[in-house]
Amino acid sequence: MYRLGQKVYIVGDKFEQNLPIGEYGYIIAYDRNADNAFDYVVRIPKLGKHVYVPASDIELEEVLLKKEADRIEREALIDFALATRNEELFRRIMNGDKEEDDEKSKEVQSTEDFIKQVNLRAWI
Repeated sequence: MYRLGQKVYIVGDKFEQNLPIGEYGYIIAYDRNADNAFDYVVRIPKLGKHVYVPASDIELEEVLLKKEADRIEREALIDFALATRNEELFRRIMNGDKEEDDEKSKEVQSTEDFIKQVNLRAWI
């Protein structure tokens, strides 16, 4: 939950309100009505008005900068792996850490663990 007065960026327009995606705004109120789909009231200085937005349509600047830094880091690692012809690094970057998951899934489960897992999935 964001604080009042916090600077946020518009990252989506779920309800097609013609929101200026990529622009910033400030949270000026929470919408606590349980029957309403909107979570916040945001003041957008570029438009000069208040808009109701769901939480999925806004994001903090710090989070957006972190995502962009991660994307740039990943691209740089891919470029490095291609330049040095490091196939192992390239596969690990492209596949994520799935190789470690594959090794874990290849381990043999005991019968009791298997039955517990089946019962848990059946219960869900």
